[in-house]
Amino acid sequence: MRIAVLDNDRSQSDLICQVLGSVGHTCHGYQNAKDTLQHLRKDSYDMLILDWQVVDLGAAEVLRRAREKLPDAAPVMFLTTSSGEDDIVAGLDAGADDYMIKPLRRGELVARVQALLRRAYPAQNGAEQLQFGQYLFETRPGRLLMEGTVLDVTQKEFALALLFFRNIGRPLSRAYIHEAVWVKESAVPSRTMDTHVSRVRNKLALKPENGYRLVPVYSYGYRLEKLGG
Repeated sequence: MRIAVLDNDRSQSDLICQVLGSVGHTCHGYQNAKDTLQHLRKDSYDMLILDWQVVDLGAAEVLRRAREKLPDAAPVMFLTTSSGEDDIVAGLDAGADDYMIKPLRRGELVARVQALLRRAYPAQNGAEQLQFGQYLFETRPGRLLMEGTVLDVTQKEFALALLFFRNIGRPLSRAYIHEAVWVKESAVPSRTMDTHVSRVRNKLALKPENGYRLVPVYSYGYRLEKLGG
């Protein structure tokens, strides 16, 4: 999962990213609200961790604006140095899903983040079969069927197709696709991604007559659209 972290303290955001990166998440830290909101607008994130004492814009306002840019299911957790009930209630009332009191404990941070992500994205946690209309993804063997027929797809094509179907209607940036599918491969030419997207489109017959359309989003990435409701 891709997680944005806003904390005025660079060492704190770096620590959070290090801890969450160690359990497989991709984490990006920011030190001010302006940069955070700008990247939320340009890129795709699955979760936001927010310092409630952010200085350049009220945390409640950051949360309100962030909700307009994040996926509907994306959880938000805020961090606070105060254990007072008023601060905690204010954060939860503003729309946060959970909170932690600083100083952070690594084990608790991982456990809370994992629990929030499991609740927000249940289809991505251990399901062996995922059905999207005529497409059936069997995640354990990495097998993809269309109307009962097994499709000849590579591992990368399977991962790419599943990523698009898990995010139907949501624009996915090239950076997000790269991190989700190519993971630790740092140098992936742009044409490689485009070629894989083209193969997925052709092999899965993602065209209007089949109810789907896989389209480029100019200067951003790609979006899979479900047609006809």
